[in-house]
Amino acid sequence: MTPSVATVEPGRTALLVMDFQAFIVERLDEQESGALVRRVADAIATVRAAGGTVGYVRVGFTPEETAAVPARNKVFTGYAAAGGLPAEGPGSAVVGELAPQDGDIVVRKTRVGAFSTTDLHEQLSRRDIDTLVLAGISTSGVVLSTIRDASDRDYRLLVLSDGCADPSARAHEVLMEDVFPRQADVVGVAELPYVLGAAK
Repeated sequence: MTPSVATVEPGRTALLVMDFQAFIVERLDEQESGALVRRVADAIATVRAAGGTVGYVRVGFTPEETAAVPARNKVFTGYAAAGGLPAEGPGSAVVGELAPQDGDIVVRKTRVGAFSTTDLHEQLSRRDIDTLVLAGISTSGVVLSTIRDASDRDYRLLVLSDGCADPSARAHEVLMEDVFPRQADVVGVAELPYVLGAAK
């Protein structure tokens, strides 16, 4: 396979695995979620083998953070009213098949984007990362918000078209085909070894 985009330097590249938490994955169709998790596991293995960095972004609130969500926040007010998205516990953990390893980047956020309430940018900078590969749930949530913010921070961006999912198939398609290509290269998980220069 010939890569559809220029290759990247693995040592300066991080795969961000975003919001692959049990209570989020469980909302997807069971067959769809199983295939999605397997593809992202393949992407993680590819990046690790090539010498890249793997980072995990998850959402969760302490009781104090839940209480501090203002009523004007349309996204999180409903969650707060229902008791919030707990920062700890089995439901908020990254699903077992994708679990972080020692040395990985792991951040917890309290808003949609991966950078918005975390020190992710600082951690990436310390590792001299300038290229991000994105996988996440949902395409119209964390993936969209993170692409916008990361682009403004001058990262090179790749988004895995089959490493993301959204409750709306239409939204996923429009974003992947019409919106994301303005700021990111859209590739499939199978292309990753070639993009990383790791294909044999």
